[in-house]
Amino acid sequence: SHWTNIGNELQDVSTERNVCSSSSLLSGVISLSSNVLVLLMFVKFRELRTATNIIIINLAFTDVGVAGIGYPMSAASDIHGSWKFGYTGCQIYAALNIFFGMASIGLLTVVAIDRYLTICRPDLGQKMTMQSYNLLILAAWLNAVFWSSMPIVGWAGYAPDPTGATCTINWRQNDASFVSYTMAVIAVNFVVPLTVMFYCYYNVSATVKRYKASNCLDSINIDWSDQMDVTKMSIVMIVMFLVAWSPYSMVCLWASFGDPKTIPAPMAIIAPLFAKSSTFYNPCIYVIANKKFRRAIIGMIRCQTRQRITISTQVPMTISQQPLTQ
Repeated sequence: SHWTNIGNELQDVSTERNVCSSSSLLSGVISLSSNVLVLLMFVKFRELRTATNIIIINLAFTDVGVAGIGYPMSAASDIHGSWKFGYTGCQIYAALNIFFGMASIGLLTVVAIDRYLTICRPDLGQKMTMQSYNLLILAAWLNAVFWSSMPIVGWAGYAPDPTGATCTINWRQNDASFVSYTMAVIAVNFVVPLTVMFYCYYNVSATVKRYKASNCLDSINIDWSDQMDVTKMSIVMIVMFLVAWSPYSMVCLWASFGDPKTIPAPMAIIAPLFAKSSTFYNPCIYVIANKKFRRAIIGMIRCQTRQRITISTQVPMTISQQPLTQ
């Protein structure tokens, strides 16, 4: 049958498969442990649980989801030489991967909106309650539920990859249903979020420039270096997200408008792996780009007690930045 043919065709690429499966396992382990570390950090340090960081906690959950479900199943199939979990397994696996992927782009969009409100529209930002953040986060998750369940219901469909290693949207069957699904997903979960993010961060950088020029950073009383840290971190996350998901979008667009048979095999293999890699570097970005997170994580790794670590060493800006009066 169809499944065994896929298996037979690919018997000769065993070395490639071993490389794939070991990289899957390694990525999975690193990804899981680093994201779990991020979650533990939030459990341990109460003062890190701000509204923005609640969104980041949700992002870490999406990463744990991909790492905990995606990598092991994919590695098992790699070792086995074909998709190992049958039709139902394929549906569940593909749906979960799409689900966590869509959720993470939704949450990154929420982070961008949060940065915009905090820095450009403090008037609105202060009106945002925890409940309004929770609603935005919920919207990101529900959007992900919708798009990942559609192919199960019959709008497009999930099928094993030609390598047999993963299951994904069946872009070999490029009928009207697939093309319309792909267009809708790329519009709603790629173009719209990117436009929103671009708008938000463009305004954030313009605002920061303006404040720097007029030297009145103290007039808006927010801890500025802290806000800048969070903003830099968010921008890097988005750029990396783009890097991760672009190959996948290209494969789907190619299949929609071109001939799926002409898609080079390496690209078809690399695209889903690349998309999964985003789980891997978000925790690294949190650590590199954010002083508070850095201190907290180093403190956790060294097992310092709560008293010895001060995360929030905030210099009140108003004093240091005030012009000396004659």
